[in-house]
Amino acid sequence: MTPRGYTAPLSPDGRAGIVPPPPWHYSGDFLIAEYRADPDAVAALLPPELEPADDPGAVAAIFADWQSCSVDLHELADPIQSQYREFFLVVGAKFGGQPVSRCVYIWVDKDFAMYRGWIQGFPKKLGSIHMTRLFAAGKATPALDAGARFGATCAANDRQVARLVVTLEHVSETGPTVNDPPMHNTRHFPAASGDRPSVFELVRAGGYDRDATEIWEGSADLRLYDDTLEDLQAIAPREMLRGYRFSFGYTVDGVEVVAQHRQEAYA
Repeated sequence: MTPRGYTAPLSPDGRAGIVPPPPWHYSGDFLIAEYRADPDAVAALLPPELEPADDPGAVAAIFADWQSCSVDLHELADPIQSQYREFFLVVGAKFGGQPVSRCVYIWVDKDFAMYRGWIQGFPKKLGSIHMTRLFAAGKATPALDAGARFGATCAANDRQVARLVVTLEHVSETGPTVNDPPMHNTRHFPAASGDRPSVFELVRAGGYDRDATEIWEGSADLRLYDDTLEDLQAIAPREMLRGYRFSFGYTVDGVEVVAQHRQEAYA
């Protein structure tokens, strides 16, 4: 029997792969801070196919605590295959004159989520992410009420990456806006030899069956640390906007290739 599978490692029954084939279902808790950074630094993170957004310095810092599963839901009975957390930074942009968003940096704490992210064009790295949990009973949990505080941290490579605290004030009328437009990321896979990638394409991340709870908003205190492999200080907050807390779910069935990046842009 020929080894098979959606992703490596291949095996006779196809079960050994790190990631099962799509569609993938997601349910998760979100903690988000929106802010404004240096517009030039944000623009420097965009490929030539994308233009700056109308609010060119807008950034969203997003923490998410996910549970995900494939179409047969088998991961729900083996939660180590389904649960993970991530922290990512999203900027606004335009593609063909229409608003889009783009994930510029992202850390995740499980290998399957990192590999699945690469398939979809998210530039994921491994990290350690923690978030305040919400429970239905007891005193060791915040409530969805004015004054409640939710925190989150991210570290990677023995370095602190980010710390966020959101203090809830009231139910939001708008919710977060920076990451609301369609996500346009880059699928980039290097060649086995040579200095040009084998895959270098701009993709639009899709999704359906979207579902969300009531969104709370409040003040946000975000710190991006300066001892990281990424130059996070270039896009550090100049002006804090608002923080948000809610739960969200949707299903993903691949991405749409919208453009091939010009190879000269890679040099």
